[in-house]
Amino acid sequence: MSLFTRARQQSDSTEDGADADAGTVVEKPAGEETAEDVAEETGPTEKSGWFGWRRRYPRTARGVNVGTHVLAGVLVLAVLLLPTRIDRMTFQSFLRIPAEAILLAGLLLALPAKPRRIAAVVSGVFLGLFTVLKFLDIGFWQFLARPFDLVFDWILLDDATEYLRESFGRSGQVLAVTGVIVLLLVVLTLSILAVVRLTNVMSRHRSVAVNTTLVLGTVWITCFTTGVQFSGVTVATKGNTTYLANRVEAVRNGLGDAKVFKKQATVDAFADTPPDQLLTGLQGKDVLFTFVESYGRVAIDDPAMAPEIDATLKEGNGRLKAAGFESRSGWLRSPVAGAGSWLAHSTFLSGLWVKNQQRYRTLTGGDRATLTSYFQKTGDWRTVGIVPGVRKSWPEGKYFGLDHIYDSEHLGYQGPYFSWTPVPDQFSLEAFEKLEHGKKNRDPIMAEIILASSHQPWSPIAHMIDWEDLGDGSVFEQIKKEGTNPSKVWKSGKSVRTEYRKAVQYSLDSLTEWVQRYGDDNTVLVFLGDHQPVPTVTSGSTNKDVPITIVARDPKVLDRISDWGWTEGLKPAANGPVWGMDKFRDRFMTAYAK
Repeated sequence: MSLFTRARQQSDSTEDGADADAGTVVEKPAGEETAEDVAEETGPTEKSGWFGWRRRYPRTARGVNVGTHVLAGVLVLAVLLLPTRIDRMTFQSFLRIPAEAILLAGLLLALPAKPRRIAAVVSGVFLGLFTVLKFLDIGFWQFLARPFDLVFDWILLDDATEYLRESFGRSGQVLAVTGVIVLLLVVLTLSILAVVRLTNVMSRHRSVAVNTTLVLGTVWITCFTTGVQFSGVTVATKGNTTYLANRVEAVRNGLGDAKVFKKQATVDAFADTPPDQLLTGLQGKDVLFTFVESYGRVAIDDPAMAPEIDATLKEGNGRLKAAGFESRSGWLRSPVAGAGSWLAHSTFLSGLWVKNQQRYRTLTGGDRATLTSYFQKTGDWRTVGIVPGVRKSWPEGKYFGLDHIYDSEHLGYQGPYFSWTPVPDQFSLEAFEKLEHGKKNRDPIMAEIILASSHQPWSPIAHMIDWEDLGDGSVFEQIKKEGTNPSKVWKSGKSVRTEYRKAVQYSLDSLTEWVQRYGDDNTVLVFLGDHQPVPTVTSGSTNKDVPITIVARDPKVLDRISDWGWTEGLKPAANGPVWGMDKFRDRFMTAYAK
């Protein structure tokens, strides 16, 4: 063994034993690394087999080692600098100095050998979990326009797998879940290996590591103090510390949210109102609360979609006017975006801001009255639900005050699924007509209707056919074959937006044609979007506004909301009033209780 190798072993032994004389470090001169050094640094030195090549090709082995060190450093820095939103991922965002890397290096250098090894492994695990959390945030921002909630969102992961199965089949679901699990294990493993390797490198070259850390610390402080920027990006960042502090605060607030929400749920202006004084302005009317899935403000405002959507709304408005109907439109602000329709529905109906799953469970497990249950409470309406997106037992339906629920299995539909959508909107509305609205000598109806055709992935899409040809829905088999493949559509943001626009147009056409065909003097239609579509469609916008419209033939119905400032027609004015979705219930009940 060379004298240098013995000297380095003696240095390592001194450092690992007690770090007694930290100032005395024996290091090799730069550029004099030997084959024995490489072998000792990288593992066994068998003359043959996997490790034999290192002894035979020392220069290559040395290059591989240096490259691995560099990759480990790049991995750690990339994780620390990784933004949590795709739209913020720029080249400049990775040209910053993270304070956390400097602090971690200082900590590892200050620790004795054994604690340092333990700290390296723990730091690697933490870095891996931190990476996973950032990936979750990226995914949630991409589809829900918000970060992952560490308290409430775990249940949504199961919903996501179900969505994959329903949209892309069982094999697509299995592949996606397997890929996520493998990615998780790979991220954790690579993070641990990267931190451990960098720690070993720093401990072998202690003086260089200490000096480098001090220099970087000085540079960071200088850049942070003076606010140095590169292409508009701050060079010195402590973003990860701020990020984690915000997440801790969000967890703390989330854990205390249940108590706050329960207190809010006890406040109800109509709780003590006698049933015969509720909703008197709508006596004898059929009141239909209809949610159009993902019908958001972007459909009306986005220049790429606005012309076609505007034409659809104008055509629908003309169709309704020809049948004697008038309409008024405004804006509501949804608690969610991208997904979470049930949270928006319950916000609209309960008059409470239901922004997460815990609030939803608290609401549906309590006795807070909803807009629909108040109709039931009067005893003057038969309350029904048309919910084609529901494929299994839905016990919450009882909470919402629905006398009868028609899910996807009870609408008489024998046609194909359109990706996620079990029943096309036109068929759902025709089924409502046959099962409830078209019956003779019936009581007035209050219906909650969910139009699901505009649910992502918006491919393939049904199109309008003659109402007389709907039959049992088998006619849609050929229509589906003529549609687009979602796996191809989602390769392009432009094609996604195009299919989204077509899906919304189909839902709106289905609804306005139904009113024209079956509406009468007693029809009162309230239709609205439940939330904005995913950021792929909204171009990353965090706006959560959705349109809402009230349609009626009886002028007295619309006269009661004349002070709301809503726009005449199906298209709300761009500068029209925007209410929180939780404000609608009380405003509506007040308007129709006079």
